[in-house]
Amino acid sequence: MRAVVQLVSQAEVRVEDSVIGKIDRGLLVLLGVSRNDSEKDARRLADKIIHLRIFADSDNKMNLSVKDIAGEILVVSQFTLYGDCRKGRRPSYSKAAEPEKAGNLYERFIEILKQSNLTVASGRFQAMMKVNLTNDGPVTMLLDSTKNF
Repeated sequence: MRAVVQLVSQAEVRVEDSVIGKIDRGLLVLLGVSRNDSEKDARRLADKIIHLRIFADSDNKMNLSVKDIAGEILVVSQFTLYGDCRKGRRPSYSKAAEPEKAGNLYERFIEILKQSNLTVASGRFQAMMKVNLTNDGPVTMLLDSTKNF
């Protein structure tokens, strides 16, 4: 699994003209699922995100997690995180999971996050979505459950 994690002061996701997920201070997580991912990857990445120390403490040092600040998380599926652009000009998505597997792991990832007692909102798997956010800092992290980066 891959994630782009952005520290936000607010974020929302819309499908058509309806807001289907919205958070205040917390993390926006764009999540991609690969062919080789399993629930183990979902657990590993969720745990990393919940405890990632990227929020400022009273000394303005990145020392607090979303859990420490009782922040919120918005998760949006994004298969394009597995787009391979190394050859040619059109990305290959051969490493992305098939929709059924990806959808199941996306939903499982959200369930795991919710077990942390944080407020978790989400987009709609396979929908065309519009994501609005205010990136705070800006702070953006790239995470991979297999620790490729």
